[in-house]
Amino acid sequence: MKQPASEAQHGGPDAAATSEPPTPATTASSTSAARSTEEKGGWRALGLRLDVRNLSLLGVLAALIIVGGITKPDQFLDTNNLQLVLTQASVIGVVTVGMTFVITSGGIDLSVGAIVALASVWATTLATQEYGFAGILFTAVVVGLGCGLVNGLLIAYGGMVPFIATLAMLASARGLALQLTDGKTQIVTVNSVLDLGIPDSYILGIPPLVLVFAAVTVIGWLVLNRTTFGRRTVAVGGNAEAARLAGIDVRRQRLYLYLLSGLCCGIAAFLLIILAGSGQNTNGNLYELDAIAAAIIGGTLLSGGRGTIVGSVLGVLVFTTITNIFALNNLQSDVQQIAKGAIIVAAVLVQRRTLRNGEA
Repeated sequence: MKQPASEAQHGGPDAAATSEPPTPATTASSTSAARSTEEKGGWRALGLRLDVRNLSLLGVLAALIIVGGITKPDQFLDTNNLQLVLTQASVIGVVTVGMTFVITSGGIDLSVGAIVALASVWATTLATQEYGFAGILFTAVVVGLGCGLVNGLLIAYGGMVPFIATLAMLASARGLALQLTDGKTQIVTVNSVLDLGIPDSYILGIPPLVLVFAAVTVIGWLVLNRTTFGRRTVAVGGNAEAARLAGIDVRRQRLYLYLLSGLCCGIAAFLLIILAGSGQNTNGNLYELDAIAAAIIGGTLLSGGRGTIVGSVLGVLVFTTITNIFALNNLQSDVQQIAKGAIIVAAVLVQRRTLRNGEA
């Protein structure tokens, strides 16, 4: 006897009996799996965009090298000049690594240049130099950490807006640096510090400052991409309230981030002392502009929630190369600042356009 057509289509009465409606648990599991798949796809797409951005920056850097080689071939492509470019990039590059963490968390630090100046001045006083290499390094790092601690406490626990808190630190640190030096240059007389800036100390032709920068970059990349601290930083920058509900101590995380920025400023101050052989209250001028610009064009979102150490480093190299080319071609410093400002505006507009199109 044949089954009715309706039963044949559904596998008969027994099949109909075993076909149960989806339970809430099944539905939740399916939804979770779908979301997981979407998130993985989103992260893969994000990684692809970051790779494209990094490749684009490499292309820009290659183009600048070609321009420098064409305009001033004998000077730009000279080994000493290339070593100088990398050495100069090392100082602002260390600052930029710390700035990348702060911006990724949704904050900003306008005081980095002033902190570098204060740390370099404090570390080169006659009293500090009596303790030699260790005394200078220790003082520079401690001053940087102290300033970062003040910024972090004001922002995380004092409820101040990062822009205002770090702007106040900028003014205070600059003023204190001027008071300590009385407007004079403090010459370093510790040979063990000065020796790090001469060619005899280079390792395989690489200046020690560049090696320090490379080490800071690698550590920064590992912390941001491979640790809980890095994931919390991105979470706080993406949505601070959601991060708090997820169990992250947002205030403590922000305090740590400004401490990290201060630490990077202290290390950069020590590198600058080696490079310049002195401490001045004008050191670190406009470092905040350079660090923010390098981070933004590298792919770090100014609004927070996304950061890339590799992109920031490439941004530093691009800006340093531009500055070097301008200097070799005797272009005025005001033209350099105009060019940097234009690059920042262009980078922010590109980010806004990307976010508006739902690609970020």
